[in-house]
Amino acid sequence: MPVLDLVVFDIAGTIIQDTGQVINAFATAFREHAIRVTEAEIRTLHGASKREVFKRYIERQFGPEDPENTARIDRAYADFRSILETTYTTKGVQAIPGVESTFRWLRDRGIKIALNSGFYRKVTEIILRAVGWHDGQVDPVICGDEVPRGRPAPYMIFRAMEATGAADVRRVMVVGDTPLDLMAGANAGVRGVVGVLSGSHGIEGLGRVEHTHIISSVAELPGLLESSFP
Repeated sequence: MPVLDLVVFDIAGTIIQDTGQVINAFATAFREHAIRVTEAEIRTLHGASKREVFKRYIERQFGPEDPENTARIDRAYADFRSILETTYTTKGVQAIPGVESTFRWLRDRGIKIALNSGFYRKVTEIILRAVGWHDGQVDPVICGDEVPRGRPAPYMIFRAMEATGAADVRRVMVVGDTPLDLMAGANAGVRGVVGVLSGSHGIEGLGRVEHTHIISSVAELPGLLESSFP
């Protein structure tokens, strides 16, 4: 029997190349709606549930009790979605090199594969269809707006476990490219919390949060499992 039952992967920056699409969409929507957010703050948003991001910064700027906040959030989030969907549809999507061979390695050993993301369902489907992963290539896909709270809360991980029948967090691994990904894995108490350096954060950013391993990309995951999870 394999030592793991399930590996839960983030999407953008972890298994899909991140060329700044999300940050550009955030920056444009913030600017168009006069929401004050610094460039440094924008860089921390990878991995977060997207609507929650707009709620956080709009409430900071206008106060949490402002009656116009819901409308402000709706307008800014709608524009963000439109920008992001257009970008992924027109400019295409590329998988991280080695991810498909890693998926095959896991499936050959009976280890289930789940995806989770701060993206909402529509843009997630656009991405997965673009790389041909929309029809049975992975097990469940859990989106940030489908759980009560996004990362760093562990709920997407638990939803993936529920969907795959994985009952023991000690037989689950989480893989992601952002501190929020790793924080969610740590909060879930899973056996493996693996950071990858293929996305928006380097070794310093990932190294500051709780993790078990950091590797260059998902292409190195089979080797890690063979050497560290016998």
